[in-house]
Amino acid sequence: MMEFLQNIFSITLATIGDVLPIVVIIFGFQLFVIKKPLPNLKKVFIGMVYVILGLSFFLLGLEEALFPLGRLMAQQLTDPAFIRAGLDSVGQVLQWDDYAWVYIFAAAIGFSTTIAEPSLIAVAIMANDVSGGSIKANGLRVSVAIGVAIGIALGSFRIVTGTPLHYYIIVGYIIVVIQTFFAPRIIIGLAYDSGGVTTSTVTVPLVAALGLGLASTIPGRNPLIDGFGLIAFASLFPIMSVMLYAQISEWRAHKASKKSDNQDNGDE
Repeated sequence: MMEFLQNIFSITLATIGDVLPIVVIIFGFQLFVIKKPLPNLKKVFIGMVYVILGLSFFLLGLEEALFPLGRLMAQQLTDPAFIRAGLDSVGQVLQWDDYAWVYIFAAAIGFSTTIAEPSLIAVAIMANDVSGGSIKANGLRVSVAIGVAIGIALGSFRIVTGTPLHYYIIVGYIIVVIQTFFAPRIIIGLAYDSGGVTTSTVTVPLVAALGLGLASTIPGRNPLIDGFGLIAFASLFPIMSVMLYAQISEWRAHKASKKSDNQDNGDE
């Protein structure tokens, strides 16, 4: 119990040190640049306390639960005994396609964590409000989650095969640039932002732990070289999926409009 309390205390002190520069900047600009007292000072102070406590418990949860959970799942899914249970020959050398459950788990965890990502929920709500409902919040969240799922599954494949990271990233951004020329202008900025908001509080810890766990348990992989880079996939592929979602939506709207015009001409 004492060790647990000491851990909480040390994390809280570290969190205060991290939040302090933000507080200094906000109060400094308010008092010395804007030169007005901060309204609702009591509520702001209480909110800061909530932020510090929330971040402290969140970081403690990452350390005690999410990071170990990600490593444990990676170890279990890459355990030769688990993989060889579905193979015909005990002496068979493991190939990339023997890790099918790894790719399925990576896609599932990428989709589920992205759907639960608070920053994505906030951006989706704002996009829905600003666009007057033309950009659906749920449609945006699902399209981003699909992109993250595909990206993390492909990133896990990269770790399993040991292929260089930059090949995937270069090809991915070439596709993004090409899509940018054809996607509706209303969605381009939002698509690029969607790649950033996915790599936040919920997604990053599990994805990072999964990547390090895979690189630590797959023979011939170096956790430092192969374990990192998985988050880059989680940032890149949502950009593609959101622009593709907008292009499909625009195509369907154009098709429906054309069909409606044809029906009107037929009635005449």
